[in-house]
Formats: sequence, structure tokens, C-alpha cells
Amino acid sequence: MNNKKFTLLLILISFFLVLQSNQFCQKKINENTFYVASWNVENLFDTFDEPTKDDSEFLPESEKQWTDARFDQKLSSLAKVVNYMNDGCAPDVLGLIEVENMNVIKLLAYKLRDRDYVIAHRESPDERGIDCALMYDRKIFGIVNVDTIKVNLPTGYKTRYILHVILNHFSSQSNIHFFINHWPSRRGGEAKSEPNRWAAAIALKTAVDSLLTLKKNEQIIMMGDFNDEPNNSSISKILSAKNFECQSDVVNSHYLLNLSYEKFVNGEGSYLFGTDWNMIDQLIISPALYDTNGLDYLCSSFEVIKPDFMISKSGSRIGG
Repeated sequence: MNNKKFTLLLILISFFLVLQSNQFCQKKINENTFYVASWNVENLFDTFDEPTKDDSEFLPESEKQWTDARFDQKLSSLAKVVNYMNDGCAPDVLGLIEVENMNVIKLLAYKLRDRDYVIAHRESPDERGIDCALMYDRKIFGIVNVDTIKVNLPTGYKTRYILHVILNHFSSQSNIHFFINHWPSRRGGEAKSEPNRWAAAIALKTAVDSLLTLKKNEQIIMMGDFNDEPNNSSISKILSAKNFECQSDVVNSHYLLNLSYEKFVNGEGSYLFGTDWNMIDQLIISPALYDTNGLDYLCSSFEVIKPDFMISKSGSRIGG
């Protein structure tokens, strides 16, 4: 059996708007590789009031004056970044964090490259209506199952589900488990809010361990906004996601492999907090995705996407 490779990628959170590109993708679908990305799209809300959600911040009459024009501009800006990925062809799989509903995801998909995207999404109990979602190209993947994992916080506050999507990769006929995460924020301080992220880590770890207990070479990709960095206890201890070095022997590893760790150590990040870059958005894989058997992570392919058109050239967020 030929060893199939795939490329994982994490893109940088953008805090300002850009314009839609008119470039066209010239790249053909490669049966031996596929491209994965994850992005917190920062409050992708529509302009309609939904009585069951606290979405008043994103309405035309709100302080933000969230009008149809501003919403459409945000969609175009997000689309330019997504279309920039994968050598201008957009990702084969894209995890989305902070989306309000299925409708906003569809509207974003309409602005993307000529890809045949399918959306996997479930409504979360989050009081603001913030959800996670996954988009995938149906020419490359088929859906096997969509499920959610509830995170029970010590405070009893309702938070986002972890979205669990199983896709079948047609070329290799392999099933891959995708977990899309948006863990509780650091509101109130990192130390005070830490137990909330421990709860999210326990929920994810329990789900992953149950899969690996049944099949130790299960292919698993965890992505999203963890609101903690690779060396925080929620990631490194509870989830047991460790630093990953290419060419290392991970066949018998009892740890998950954090592809973000090396970039984090080198001072890169996905979120500019003050003047410091934080690597709170991460990609983590199971050892089976680097065991030279079947699908494998393409070594050193992980990167933080940061095209020049995303970078603020002035103001308090210069360089971010």
C-alpha cells in the first residue's frame, strides 16, 4: 500500500477587513494530499435578531451598527483569506469557529473558490449563539457522522459544544475524526477561568481516549481555538498533547502530537494580545497520522497563515 500524505495548516486570526480577490485556482485536486485549515472567524453574525440568542450586539441598531453592508464586507474579507490558502485554491477541509448559524456559513461558502463544499454544523447551547462548524469538499470526502460533545463547566454556564465530524477520505478509503473546538475564554483572568478549560480538555480527552481504546491507530485531528497555549496544563497535561518533532518515532507514543508547539516555542502565534503573540489556535493529531502507514502528516507543513494584506500597518494593532 502506498503511503498517502496530507498537509495540515492553521491560519492566523485576522482583526480587520480586506477585499475579495479575483484570482482563480489553477491547481487540480491531488489524490495523495489534502489540506486542512482552522480559523476563528471572530463573531460571524448575521443582522437578524434571534429571540433565543443574545445577539443584540450584532444588529443594525446596536452600537456596532451591524448592517447588511458591513456583514457582506466581512464575508468578502473572510473569503479572500480562505481563498488565499492552499496555493490559492482554498482548503479541502476548513474548521470554523465563532459562527452564529448555518445561514452565515452558507453565505461565506458562496463567496469561496469553485469548490463543492458541504457544511457540517450543530447548534450549541452557548447563550450568544456561537457555534463551531466544518466545511469539506465533497469531491474528496464523504460524510460518515456528525455529533457533539457537551462541555460541563464548574460554573454551570452553557458553553459551546465540541463538534465531532467523521469524514471518509475517498482516495485512501480512510475514516478521519475531526474535533472542532472553541474552549471557554480567559474572561475574568487566566487563573480564575482555567477550570473551565480543564473541563473542555477532559471532555475532549474522554472522547479521544474512547476512540483510541477501541482502535489504537485511529486517525484523529483536533483543531480550533483552545484559549490556552500549548504549554498550559489543559493542553499539555490533561489532553496530553506534546511537542512534535519531525522524524521522531511516534509509533508507540501515548501522547497526542501538537503540531503548533514548535512555532509557539519560536515565538509565533495566532492571536495578538497587547504586544505578545499567543498560540491559542492549534492543530493536534493522533500518533496514527505520523506512523508511515496509510495517511500521514506531511512533515513541517504546519504554518500560521499571515499574508501581507491581513497585516495592520498602523494603529494599536500594528503588525497584527
